[in-house]
Amino acid sequence: MTKTILLLTAIIAAGIPALAQTTVSSPEPETKTGSKDTVAGSKDPQPSQPSTSTGVPAAPNGYVRPTGKQRFKSYIKSMFGPVALATRVGKSGFYTWTNSPEEWGDTWEGFGRRFASSTGTSIIKNSTMYGLDEVLKVDSRFYRSKKRDIGSRVKNALLTTVTSRRPDGSRTIGIPKIAGTYAASIIAAEAWFPDRYSWKNGVRGGTFSLGFHAGWNLLKEFVDF
Repeated sequence: MTKTILLLTAIIAAGIPALAQTTVSSPEPETKTGSKDTVAGSKDPQPSQPSTSTGVPAAPNGYVRPTGKQRFKSYIKSMFGPVALATRVGKSGFYTWTNSPEEWGDTWEGFGRRFASSTGTSIIKNSTMYGLDEVLKVDSRFYRSKKRDIGSRVKNALLTTVTSRRPDGSRTIGIPKIAGTYAASIIAAEAWFPDRYSWKNGVRGGTFSLGFHAGWNLLKEFVDF
């Protein structure tokens, strides 16, 4: 366990300098106006296809797939960004206060173990998601609903928990999210949690994590932070 904590601490120390470079620009397209130049032999002007400021054509629904650089920055931010770090601190503090698992104790050492465990879980989950996103050519990031009514926004938040976006912006089953969430939870239960934990606890933990992220998406849908 001590070696695991030291390794994860080293990973955190190496990743923190990247925080200053992890602000990802919004993939929402900045639509350019169509050209008014006429094509030879044509009486009507031919508008150009709407595109983003990066020159990437936008999908009919307004979605544009982030660039490779944006995707990588988002991946780093998901593990070592300010919100990610603050969330892990709060989570580790809560479980230290409730002393869960009790084998780790309710001391500062126990807090450190829980923080290291949470960091390791985050690295496994987000690395799995990022790798599968790239292989499957999908986008598992959260995007707010373009519709402003409450029902549409709640639906978007809940669906985003288990779906990803294709390059055309349409939804598909979120294999990267589901695989990453369960893989991280099961590996943690088997690799460094106390001996009484097993893969079954990991499955339960993964299911709880998906439920937590559904609530987190609802918060992001309605609150700016």
